[in-house]
Amino acid sequence: MPKLKTSAAEMVASARARIEEVETHDAITMLKDSNVTFVDLRDIRERKRSGYIPGSFHCPRGMVEFWVDPDSPYFKEIFGQDRTFVFHCASGWRSALTVATLNDMGFPAAHLKDGFSGWSKADGPIDTADQTS
Repeated sequence: MPKLKTSAAEMVASARARIEEVETHDAITMLKDSNVTFVDLRDIRERKRSGYIPGSFHCPRGMVEFWVDPDSPYFKEIFGQDRTFVFHCASGWRSALTVATLNDMGFPAAHLKDGFSGWSKADGPIDTADQTS
């Protein structure tokens, strides 16, 4: 197998150097702010297995660029609202790459630095009801 020009870890580090990262304790406080939307990028199976941040919106990572673009036929109205968006995945790698891409598109967003695993470890509230979005 040929050596990769850039590793996934290098891509994540590069993304983290230029995006807004939200610490877990700050994110837990932000949950009370009705102007903040947490966006869960994890696979639906992860969400069902581990639970999710209460009130979070599920957006599969593979659709995020299309769902935030108002010119896309897949645009979701939630992303057209004047809100603070905090994206997360399990550990912060996928969300870092996603937020870097969204920022490049001109969409303002931040990400949960330590992901859902950090949220769980900090005893952040978790909902387990059968909800997909």
